[in-house]
Amino acid sequence: MRQQKRGKLSVSGEAFWRFSLAFYSRPGIADALIGLQDRAGRDVNLILFAIWRGIVHGHRLDERELTVAEAATAPLRREVVGPLRELRRRLKGEGDPDLQALRPRIAALELAGERRAQSRLAATVESRKVCGGDRRIVAGANLALCLGPEAQSPEGQVLDRALDDFLAIG
Repeated sequence: MRQQKRGKLSVSGEAFWRFSLAFYSRPGIADALIGLQDRAGRDVNLILFAIWRGIVHGHRLDERELTVAEAATAPLRREVVGPLRELRRRLKGEGDPDLQALRPRIAALELAGERRAQSRLAATVESRKVCGGDRRIVAGANLALCLGPEAQSPEGQVLDRALDDFLAIG
């Protein structure tokens, strides 16, 4: 994996981040991703990575690439993003105004961790060239690989259908 100079995000990390923001903002996508995260323990960034590699790069991931990608972000997810998300959610119901005043800062740190995780995922890409093939089919295959049996869940179906819409506007 490439090292980032002085904590800056790579160009591919920035491109992945912009893609993720655009895809996440589509109707129903945020709910589907959060549902898969909360109900099935899926990694939202890994799902977005699988879709990005298919839609943008036309690259079909294999099991090894997915395992490498998952391992690249595991420490951030386990030690930073996950605990911050749990803390932010736990504080949501607290009535203490000081705790509520801290929630936006916790959310900002969580988001910064998510962005770092995406940079790590983008850095796992071995080839920068765009591959051939039908990007819709490739993105769908990547999504199915990433989700496993959850690809048939209601959330998985929302994501799969969104690939068509996203490619149509892209």
